[in-house]
Amino acid sequence: MLKFLTPTAYASHHVTPATRFRSTPVKNLLFKQLTLLTGWNRSSYELGRRSFSSDLDSDTKSSTTTVSTKPHLDDCLTVIALPLPHKPLIPGFYMPIYVKDPKVLAALQESRRQQAPYAGAFLLKDDASSDSSSSSETENILEKLKGKELINRIHEVGTLAQISSIQGEQVILIGHRRLRITEMVSESEDPLTVKVDHLKDKPYDKDDDVIKATYFQVMSTLRDVLKTTSLWRDHVRTYTQHIGEFNYPKLADFGAGISGANKHQNQGVLEELDVHKRLELTLELVNKEVEINKIQESIAKAVEEKFSGDRRRIILKEQINAIKKELGGETDSKSALSEKFRGRIDPIKDKIPGHVLKVIEEELKKLQLLETSSSEFDVTCNYLDWLTVLPWGNFSDENFNVLRAEKILDEDHYGLSDVKERILEFIAVGGLRGTSQGKIICLSGPPGVGKTSIGRSIARALDRKFFRFSVGGLSDVAEIKGHRRTYIGAMPGKMVQCLKNVGTENPLVLIDEIDKLGVRGHHGDPASAMLELLDPEQNANFLDHYLDVPIDLSKVLFVCTANVTDTIPGPLLDRMEVITLSGYITDEKMHIARDYLEKTARRDCGIKPEQVDVSDAAFLSLIEHYCREAGVRNLQKQIEKIFRKIALKLVRKAASTEVPRISDDVTTDTEETKSLAKTDLESPETSAEGSTVLTDELATGDPTESTTEQSGEVAETVEKYMIDESNLSDYVGKPVFQEEKIYEQTPVGVVMGLAWTSMGGSTLYIETTFVEEGEGKGGLHITGRLGDVMKESAEIAHTVARRIMLEKEPENKLFANSKLHLHVPAGATPKDGPSAGCTMITSLLSLALKKPVRKDLAMTGEVTLTGRILAIGGVKEKTIAARRSQVKVIIFPEANRRDFDELARNVKEGLEVHFVDEYEQIFELAFGYDH
Repeated sequence: MLKFLTPTAYASHHVTPATRFRSTPVKNLLFKQLTLLTGWNRSSYELGRRSFSSDLDSDTKSSTTTVSTKPHLDDCLTVIALPLPHKPLIPGFYMPIYVKDPKVLAALQESRRQQAPYAGAFLLKDDASSDSSSSSETENILEKLKGKELINRIHEVGTLAQISSIQGEQVILIGHRRLRITEMVSESEDPLTVKVDHLKDKPYDKDDDVIKATYFQVMSTLRDVLKTTSLWRDHVRTYTQHIGEFNYPKLADFGAGISGANKHQNQGVLEELDVHKRLELTLELVNKEVEINKIQESIAKAVEEKFSGDRRRIILKEQINAIKKELGGETDSKSALSEKFRGRIDPIKDKIPGHVLKVIEEELKKLQLLETSSSEFDVTCNYLDWLTVLPWGNFSDENFNVLRAEKILDEDHYGLSDVKERILEFIAVGGLRGTSQGKIICLSGPPGVGKTSIGRSIARALDRKFFRFSVGGLSDVAEIKGHRRTYIGAMPGKMVQCLKNVGTENPLVLIDEIDKLGVRGHHGDPASAMLELLDPEQNANFLDHYLDVPIDLSKVLFVCTANVTDTIPGPLLDRMEVITLSGYITDEKMHIARDYLEKTARRDCGIKPEQVDVSDAAFLSLIEHYCREAGVRNLQKQIEKIFRKIALKLVRKAASTEVPRISDDVTTDTEETKSLAKTDLESPETSAEGSTVLTDELATGDPTESTTEQSGEVAETVEKYMIDESNLSDYVGKPVFQEEKIYEQTPVGVVMGLAWTSMGGSTLYIETTFVEEGEGKGGLHITGRLGDVMKESAEIAHTVARRIMLEKEPENKLFANSKLHLHVPAGATPKDGPSAGCTMITSLLSLALKKPVRKDLAMTGEVTLTGRILAIGGVKEKTIAARRSQVKVIIFPEANRRDFDELARNVKEGLEVHFVDEYEQIFELAFGYDH
């Protein structure tokens, strides 16, 4: 930082009196003027010395006979070059720099000891390849630059600087006169020593009018700077008294030094030897300083006016409130708020818990003591608003009528008889107990099966208020338990917001997508926070962080929804009663499409029932070939798509056939009609009554004929669109799914299995073929993007198949000497699950026996190494998939007999189902059909 030489600066850097060339202070007039300008007192003369080199040279007289032992400034022709990274050193000013190179620092200290405390200060040039300007990176660049590299990176023109003091790595430099580098003295890198020429100002005419004008303009501008700068404001009078004592070169340097110019502008002033041009450069710099000071002053004034205006407004507002209070016309804001809050709690004071009422009373007293302008006042108001708006002790009357609930569930949903039965059991138990709290229902099933709408139906059946919020991806505990009131914009959690919205303490809260709850993060663990919310043993004293008072949530009925229960944390799942919604079979989807979805889509599209007719075959084709998923959401989208296209056709036809028909006797030409109307209006013979008659005749014509024509037009415009299987693709595009049964006659080595997917059940072919044969080449290659479980099942199946073949046909060496390839089609779809073991064994045995299995057979089940058949899941979905593929015979594990017996009669109808617990039974069913 470049600073003017002041005693304060010397004191701050502990500068020693090394600047004294003689035993007495320098008695130069210009120096006295500058000291008066900067506010020095006479006692400070002994500490500080001005450092203008020419004045020091010319002042040879002293009050003592002591002669300086230091060399003359003109003798300093070889100096150590010190790079200045940020700003050049202007003669007459001092600058502290930091020298980290120990060799350079030692050389400077040696120069001081040898009574030659001078060095050259040169500004570092900008690096064109680097945009960095940070001090740390500049210091790194200085450490790397040595010798010739350094001399190429510094400006030729610099300043002869006196080394005033060295404190550690800090060196205080005082600028004296301008230098120019002529050559480098030493080839050694540290320290850089250069030969210099002392630069003198070019001759100038002191009496030249142009120079005088520029000089006085700089003086005038400096006066403006000193007036607007508070640091120099006390010295304006002294400055104006001695304005004429500054010579032209020193004034130019002084103005450039005190300005806030950048390093390039200051370097330009330093390099300029033409005094007039230097004054012009300085004038430009001090003019900028004046503008900057004016801008700062205007900003400060604007800020002060704003604050004074706010203060005045607050005072006036308080005076108005006081006047209104004295007149009795209006109470102040604090009293009004207190009355509002008390008006909320007084009617229900006996229902509010004691600990909550105590907190409310304390906050109301606190509100009266706070100033309305303080931030704490707003926080307290918001807190009281939430505390008093909650429905303390307000409950809605529950309806435990089971028949009514069953009617509501049947109205809203078709099928799902087992789910409805479980919900009715829950309502019946609640009716006997008188309350339905204590249970957390979790509806689990694929997307689109109606989990959310079932929760809404339960609320309607119980006459409870309904509130839904989704926790999918929720990772912030504050969403559940609220924020602390210390945060800006703090709010309570979702449950407190729920109670405020519904207005009762016993709503039905649907927590959607609980299986997609966010993981633990820096905002806490939401799964753990849900435990306190849902657990009946804990939520009677639920503590929200914002309210900070216990709230009773035991009366709230929680219903959760999830697609799968595997991702729900164990402690959370343990507190729930899971009700599984497996999806809809084809018959149920047909009824839903006909009775619910079609009517809703037609009404939403504004189409009348007589305008569209969708056949059952079209619905069946839509379900089988477009919407095989377990739910009906995609089916709803496809039906809406059909009706939207029909609506577009109706509107287009109506727009194309909309031609105005008035009468055969009346022309329809627009211009002729306009002229006729104009003639009638302008005719003096036409009265108001006559024009009315004419209008009636034009509008009606022959009444009988017009009515007949209009009815004929209506009959023609009402066109009925028939949607059948033949034209279904025109509305919904090509079929998404093809027939799952790809073989009419199952070939050797191919067996149909049954699988469960997220879209419900599906058939899954397993194929095995022969690759090569050779002595001892027995092995199995597996493809089809199988998971780890199915890969292990394939290895087990290979082992069990070899054992069975060894027992039944010992001479058959296919497994021992043949390499086989087992593949599961639809390789783009990942497949995994423990239910394909028996199907794989049957496929391997079919290839070994060279005998196909029954063409209408499908099986599912996992096999152990000993041939035992294990239970599987998704019996309903797999049964539906088998029926869709025209399968007549199904093999299930014996352990799943009860699951199959619980299925609806229409699902089991027409199927021959065998339950097995050993693979020997499957072998007989698959290959013994000809016996």
